[in-house]
Amino acid sequence: MIATLGRLEAVTAGESSALINGLLRVSGHPTLEEGTGETDFASARSVGDTWLLISLWKELGLNEAFRRVLRTKRQLDAKRLLRVMVFNRLCDPESKLGVLRWLEHVLEPDIDTVSISHQHLLRTMDTLSDCSDALNDVLAQQLKPLIDQELSSVFYDFTTIRAEGKTSLDGDVRHYGPSKEGGIARQFMLGVVQTAEGLPIHHEVFDGNVAETKTLLPTIETVTKPSTCGVWC
Repeated sequence: MIATLGRLEAVTAGESSALINGLLRVSGHPTLEEGTGETDFASARSVGDTWLLISLWKELGLNEAFRRVLRTKRQLDAKRLLRVMVFNRLCDPESKLGVLRWLEHVLEPDIDTVSISHQHLLRTMDTLSDCSDALNDVLAQQLKPLIDQELSSVFYDFTTIRAEGKTSLDGDVRHYGPSKEGGIARQFMLGVVQTAEGLPIHHEVFDGNVAETKTLLPTIETVTKPSTCGVWC
């Protein structure tokens, strides 16, 4: 917070004009002409959480890491669009269309949020899919200094992710199975391995009708095989 200007409902038209004129004079801008009528108030955009997150994003070196991986021939700034979706997931998780609604009420530094479309977000997800292995490797390298190198204790979490739509694709992981909310739903399964401090070191997507017991051993084998262990150990 920079300053308290009082309660909106308690400010009269005359008081608001005087306040605005004072701020304009301080900032070196022309003041309002007299007789302009009532002042319209617009809602402020949220900025605190996104500014904090961008500081962490830069401190972890993710800007440079993703720049090396997210290279696309499309006219698409996948690196910044990925940041938008990650920040939304941390602040107010929404669908891709929901991200656009969220952007109307927040301030994302260095990003022209007005120019972002639903199609841009979907194309960014396609780009992520094309380079998922390289992305996982670079994330591992960035997080390695923060992790207990001995990995004496790790945790495995398995959850259901509900999916919408009725279309069916080749190799589709969306299947009907018991959901965490209860009942049967179309979904896919997400398994995450994390350190004792809660930092993720590996994730994998499974078919929506697979049982957790059938994923544990394959996940352990993946995490401990030499190619993966070389990153973390």
